[in-house]
Amino acid sequence: MSIQLILATATISLALVFYTIGVFDERRHSLTKRNLVLFWTGFAFDTTGTTIMTLMAQSGGDAALGMHAASGVLAIVLMAAHATWATVTYVRGSDRAKQRFHTFSIVVWLFWLMPYTLGVLQGVPMLHLANLQAGIGSLVVVGAAALLVVLTALRGRKRHASRG
Repeated sequence: MSIQLILATATISLALVFYTIGVFDERRHSLTKRNLVLFWTGFAFDTTGTTIMTLMAQSGGDAALGMHAASGVLAIVLMAAHATWATVTYVRGSDRAKQRFHTFSIVVWLFWLMPYTLGVLQGVPMLHLANLQAGIGSLVVVGAAALLVVLTALRGRKRHASRG
């Protein structure tokens, strides 16, 4: 494995860690300055890793815009919009804006998870997954993650209602 691939994989995985912590911390405690740092750090790591992978693909003659590349670019755009909106929402401080942001936050995270999972599935040599197979696999993973988020939210509401 090349040093470029190791660096790209590590930075994108760090993006997953920072972004996930930011999103789920925001879901638990509302939007804080800490969340802004986590969102922007995740965005920076993802952009760095994606740039390295793009340069690797171009130098290898593989500049085609496949499902992974296209969804990855869209995910970066959504992450930038998400981090920007988080910053504006935090500065304004409106509770209503924070609630709307809260919903958008998890949607962006779930969308971001698709190209991440797609890249992982395509990158494991022993799986030999084609673009479509890896795409279906990533949708299954994201669907399972979405289901867990919904079930956790419902369980939290049920617990909150029984206390009140």
